[in-house]
Amino acid sequence: MILVLTSDGDEHADRVVDMLTASDADVAVFDPASYPTAATLEIGHSGDGSTRRTLVADGREVVLDELTALWYRRPLPPVADPRVTARAHVEQECLVVAESLWDSLDCLTVPASRPVIDRAARKPYQLEQARRLGFELPATLITTDPESFLDFYDRHEGRVITKPVHGNQLEAGGERFGRFAAPVSPMDLAHADALRLCPVIVQAYVPKRVEVRATVVGREVFAAEIHSQVSNHTRHDWRHYDPGATPIKPHELPAEVSARCVALVERLGLTYGAIDLIVTPEGRHVFLEINPNGQFLWIEAATGLPIGAAVRDLLMSGVK
Repeated sequence: MILVLTSDGDEHADRVVDMLTASDADVAVFDPASYPTAATLEIGHSGDGSTRRTLVADGREVVLDELTALWYRRPLPPVADPRVTARAHVEQECLVVAESLWDSLDCLTVPASRPVIDRAARKPYQLEQARRLGFELPATLITTDPESFLDFYDRHEGRVITKPVHGNQLEAGGERFGRFAAPVSPMDLAHADALRLCPVIVQAYVPKRVEVRATVVGREVFAAEIHSQVSNHTRHDWRHYDPGATPIKPHELPAEVSARCVALVERLGLTYGAIDLIVTPEGRHVFLEINPNGQFLWIEAATGLPIGAAVRDLLMSGVK
């Protein structure tokens, strides 16, 4: 039995679930946001040392102790019944039950259990693990010291970019903003003192021939080159995706870089990871970051790389 944890409208999960079903796999999909209003989670410990953990949703009981694989895709947190007055308390109680369940299951978990995903998603931690494996990194400073930032800026003759330490979604004044990698302009220097209030990642700008998204599934690596430099929208960060002007093609990684990608995913405790690299004009591969649960359909659609099929095969293998 394979359980997929995700929210409604997840095209990636839908694609892989269709593949699993076509391969006669026993698979169930669960949205934790339906708990506790429309689903039941139960943990039972008997006096003889055994346990039984179950999920009941959509009229179906899933014995969680019998799972061969769990795909921790993109689940939302539990949502309390609207009639409940102490909603925050109820939702926190439900979240503890649900997360405790997922974290304790003894089966293959893709990409990993939630605590491992959370740790692997931290950029400072990623950079250190990548460095230890021999990846080339951009010159990097993570700081709240304006003087250190200005020294770094001068040392690299103003050719630096900044990026957030963790999330790239900000909320201020009731509005949401995307925060991507961006070059530092001379005008930005006037606000350097604001760094005392929040840390930032500063990196020397690395010249790009192309950018590479290397998607690791188990021990397989699917690499695609993103020709970000052909469009001003994507020149500094390809996530400002310009579909009409940004070619994406399969990329052949050097064997040692491919092996490092697999080793990084394993070192982070993951079974899946989407790694972003820069290929310099001289052909060097420079590590930027890894997304433990990165999207892949857009790469698959542009290149034909069979990433979804690899995820299906990994889930069906049940191999931890």
